[in-house]
Amino acid sequence: MMDCKKALSENAGDMEQSIDWLRTKGLAKAAKKAGRVAADGLIAVASDGPKAAIVEVNSETDFVARNDSFQALASNIAKCALTVDGVIGELLAAPYPGTGNTVEGQIQDAIATIGENINLRRSTMLSVDAGVVASYIHSATAPGLGKIGVLVALKSDGKAEVLNEIGRQIAMHIAAASPLALSTAELDAEIVERERAVYAEQARESGKPDAIIEKMVEGRIRKYYEEVVLLKQSFVIEPDKTVEAALKDTEAAAGAPIELQAFVRFGLGEGIEKEENDFAAEVAAMTGQ
Repeated sequence: MMDCKKALSENAGDMEQSIDWLRTKGLAKAAKKAGRVAADGLIAVASDGPKAAIVEVNSETDFVARNDSFQALASNIAKCALTVDGVIGELLAAPYPGTGNTVEGQIQDAIATIGENINLRRSTMLSVDAGVVASYIHSATAPGLGKIGVLVALKSDGKAEVLNEIGRQIAMHIAAASPLALSTAELDAEIVERERAVYAEQARESGKPDAIIEKMVEGRIRKYYEEVVLLKQSFVIEPDKTVEAALKDTEAAAGAPIELQAFVRFGLGEGIEKEENDFAAEVAAMTGQ
């Protein structure tokens, strides 16, 4: 209210000029906040037929993440991501629904209004020619919004309801198990070689012959695959089966073969280095002690 009063005073009561003055003031505020770490926020998912998009929109605090306007922003950005195949550069330039703004412009306006730095960190989309892209949100704060989001693309001509059910179950598994890759072929070769080197060094300490050491290392690598490769992991819904076996067993009910083509898992704030504030030091600095 005080900003509005000042805007009218600065612009001789002209409403349009006052609005422009407020917008300019808001953009200046947004620029000042741009350097602040935003590691909280929401993961948002949106679906449209055989495709789904997932985005991470960050705020500085969980308090803002629980704000209705921030939740609407994240949800709408996910819907916009569907129109640009999840490409983040194109998403920022995409029109934001119900306004004359782009997504980037709407984020800047939200920063000015909410008072925290807000950042669209990442975005992607999965689609299939035939089948479903199932989704799952863990710790959902509202439909399609939460702290962990997963998409699973299943290619199949089978029954959609069966595909959606097994897809959602696999998405729940991914949220819990955090696999590094879909298959052994997709696992980063550098990571595998690093693990192999560690296992080989450990095996040599046993003093066994090289031929035995090689078998020990291969055994450990197979075990490693079972830990980090989605299709090889023990399925959390039915632990006596692998994800691959559970998918195969579902084909009869679906009425067609099922291929797990891709998955995406976004965990809120993962990889962001958060600032650690020393509250006692801040108070001491303020009091000059």
